Amino acid sequence: MSRMTPFASPLLLGFDAMEKTLERLAKANDGYPPYNIERLRADADAPERLRITLAVAGFSETELDVTIEENQLVIRGRQVEQGERDYLYRGIAARQFQRVFVLADGMQVSGASLKNGLLSVDLIRPEPERMVRKINISVSQ
Repeated sequence: MSRMTPFASPLLLGFDAMEKTLERLAKANDGYPPYNIERLRADADAPERLRITLAVAGFSETELDVTIEENQLVIRGRQVEQGERDYLYRGIAARQFQRVFVLADGMQVSGASLKNGLLSVDLIRPEPERMVRKINISVSQ
């Protein structure tokens, strides 16, 4: 029995990489750390802006890494274990994470900031250029 996917239509050409990315993201989502995605109000002439905010309490700037790998925004956190502490109770684990966001073509990261345990990554989504291109038809005789 073959499974039917949203990209199986013969009219959708070249979307196989997107389908693989969506499958990988569905498997990798564990819910940590929690995050918000918000649309920021844009000026009349400015492109649309988005902000991703992750709750990363306990992580310092040096323990966080924000990178763009091809069309993916990858945010990693790795806390360094401090061995000299003697815990009576440990309810806050030094947990590492990796959160991946797939970016549409043209999306740009404008910056990242860490404040009060919240990591904010700002994105710009420029308006795509509307392009119409005439394709000449060759006739062979």
